[in-house]
Amino acid sequence: MPSLTRVEATARGAAITVESYQVDLDLTGDGDTFRSRVEVRFRATPGTATFAEVKPAQLLAVRLNGRDADPGTLTDNRLPLDDLEATNTLFVEAEMAYSNTGEGMHRFVDPADGETYLYAVTFLDNVQRIFAAFDQPDLKASFVLTVTAPPGWTVSGNAEMAANPAPGRWEFAPTVPLSTYLFSLIAGPYHVLRAEHDGVPLALYCRQSLAEHLDADADEILTITRQCLDRFHQLFTERYSFGKYEQAFVPEFNLGAMEHPGIVAFRDDYVFRSAVTDTQREMRATTIAHEMAHMWFGNLVTMRWWDDLWLNESFAEYLGVRVAAEATRFEGTWTTFAMRRKAWGYAADQRPSTHPVAPQEVADAAEGLLNVDGISYAKGASVLRQLVAWLGDEAFLAGLNAHFAAHRFGNATLADLLTSLSASGTAAGGRDLAGWAELWLRRSQVNTLRAEVTVDADGRYTEVAVVQTAPESYPVLRPHRIGVGRYAADGSVRRHEVDLDPAVDGGRTVLGELAGEPAARLLLLNDGDLTFAKVRLDPASADAVPLVLPGLADSLTRAVLWSEALDAATDGERPVTGLVDLMVAALPAETEVIIAEDVLGLSRSLVDRYLDPLTRSAALARIAGACQRLLDGAPAGESLQLAAARGWIAATTDADLLVGWLAGRDVPAGLKVDAELRWAVLRRLVVLGAAGAAEIAAEAAADVSSTGAERAARCRAALPDPAAKQAAWDVIVRDTELSNRLLEATAEGFWQPEQAELTAAYVERYFTDMPAAVARRTAWTADRVAMLAFPRYAVAQPTREAAAALLARDDLTPGLRRVVVDADDDLRRALVARTAVAATAA
Repeated sequence: MPSLTRVEATARGAAITVESYQVDLDLTGDGDTFRSRVEVRFRATPGTATFAEVKPAQLLAVRLNGRDADPGTLTDNRLPLDDLEATNTLFVEAEMAYSNTGEGMHRFVDPADGETYLYAVTFLDNVQRIFAAFDQPDLKASFVLTVTAPPGWTVSGNAEMAANPAPGRWEFAPTVPLSTYLFSLIAGPYHVLRAEHDGVPLALYCRQSLAEHLDADADEILTITRQCLDRFHQLFTERYSFGKYEQAFVPEFNLGAMEHPGIVAFRDDYVFRSAVTDTQREMRATTIAHEMAHMWFGNLVTMRWWDDLWLNESFAEYLGVRVAAEATRFEGTWTTFAMRRKAWGYAADQRPSTHPVAPQEVADAAEGLLNVDGISYAKGASVLRQLVAWLGDEAFLAGLNAHFAAHRFGNATLADLLTSLSASGTAAGGRDLAGWAELWLRRSQVNTLRAEVTVDADGRYTEVAVVQTAPESYPVLRPHRIGVGRYAADGSVRRHEVDLDPAVDGGRTVLGELAGEPAARLLLLNDGDLTFAKVRLDPASADAVPLVLPGLADSLTRAVLWSEALDAATDGERPVTGLVDLMVAALPAETEVIIAEDVLGLSRSLVDRYLDPLTRSAALARIAGACQRLLDGAPAGESLQLAAARGWIAATTDADLLVGWLAGRDVPAGLKVDAELRWAVLRRLVVLGAAGAAEIAAEAAADVSSTGAERAARCRAALPDPAAKQAAWDVIVRDTELSNRLLEATAEGFWQPEQAELTAAYVERYFTDMPAAVARRTAWTADRVAMLAFPRYAVAQPTREAAAALLARDDLTPGLRRVVVDADDDLRRALVARTAVAATAA
């Protein structure tokens, strides 16, 4: 089906004004479809023609201004509308298909109890899977929803319920003007908890099989919700504008969450059924804050087109981290952001598919979907943090409040935001916001900041310079405000902030204030993590890291240093074996859970791809030893112990001890081997060839949840058995009946570094089979499966040659092309890194 282009959206936006949607959905049928009726009222330039979008299973009736139209005129998802009047009414009735991909009206049958749950996902162009609409973000309108559902179900939508005239009949009040991608509802026998805060009705929903787990965490979730709402009301003069604030935890959700006004949807993985680390609780808190930030950025003021997706996501990412740190008990969210989210942003910005935070042009909605990535989220948030450091918080917030006042319930662009920021504080003393935006928002790629240091015989600096570079393909230097930290041998630290201005110094900034100062044991650029830039230490500081890192008190400083080490290994500037050395030296002393988790996870990924099998085996043994030391020293029953246990499970080859943990033997005191940890242990045993199909079946029988089904699918795909691999591959490339989550779990489990010989034949099959596989599926699921199923451990030139042959074709979907281009670039990096390791060994 054709994707709506920006040219088409601009023309339609100029021709019509949508006033309201009357949506009537009947969800009582027994089949795979539901009945949809919609009446759309809109104004138009008389005599013009346009089109609405709808993706029906069967189009039953169309009436325009009281005249029947031929349903057969529907082409793909386009319904032509000709000879429009000044005021128009469009009526469309259709049978619409339920989905199992998290798009449109997703239907889920809970394996735990057989209950059915529905929820609507209309992002990015999926409202047309539910009812006919003018599906673009700048055609905002009021929605009035009526639903017929089985008696006993609960239904909720964007607006407050207006009436419940009969069992199973739900009528909702009109909404304020919303974009079509923000329409939503839930329906099913949902468990609900209700509360209120500051005049705002609150509610939490989940399926019945998770009720006890939601009940256990409800106080924490509601406390965070109240704290964040209060903080946003302190920051913004515009109060929350959408009546009730409900949060629904729904099954098989693709995103972490989605900001539907009045009924925010979260993946129900956030309803924890097993022990979790503080990082996971913190991520839930920042997600709650992120979605609440969207009530201003995205919902109150909406981007005009998908080229300004960053106006939604970058601001929500920045404010989610900031507000969670300022308002909740999770004060270390910037450390988590530095370790996890920025790593995502750095990786995305260095790949061939990189794009500006605010692209000049996004040709169509499909391209907009591809930009839901680490650039629009993490890099954009980092850029905003840099803007606050550069502009000042007072001017920044004044500009945002002016922006809301100017565009309330409307649409806006980057230019509109810059106008508000400039006017708010006279550009904060003459700051050139247009020039800043051109360099930071309109240009791609990441800068590198290197410290160049010379020291005299007395141990004092003779010169300290910061050298800024950019890739040859994107030669853009930027202004940066950074922190510079000097860490002395006695443990003391001195920090100050400096401005780097390449327009003045050409990219080499001499820190004259440090001349003659005693040389620090370690000099750290970007201390405090204020800017978005890769950092490289001077040689003396790099040598000191293993000695200094374990004793640093500030977790954000440790995160910046770990990120520097991980990034240098990723770039092949230092061997991965050196990173393992650092882990052995410093990881057992780590106290911050997020740092331990991400150092283990990111390092393990590099070890698996950047080392040959023999070197990898030795490195994993050393990582397992470091995890064991961390585990031995971690407080019993606390997050650090769980993080260390997970890291050890993923690295160990001690099958006997793993089997003992499943049987309850030799488990560290305080560690609970619950459902999630049991699946982690079993998966490792499967990969090691120490457990098989019978053990997977037994564990699945003991865990009849949907999560258990996903974990079992991943384990079955990981079995070191030719028949199991063939069965998994058939699922990956052909199955359209399984849900999005089960497909993803199968793809995730298929490739294992220990099984290179067994899966060698599937490397070529990926490039042969994947084009047809993605054509069978909707874009989101197709791209996710293509990414997870890529042969990432086949680090060899023939794999790259096969990728090049596939990319030479002209019939690939944009999503598959981007997946293969980026995965091939990861292979290139891995080959470079293997060369670095080999050179070190020689």
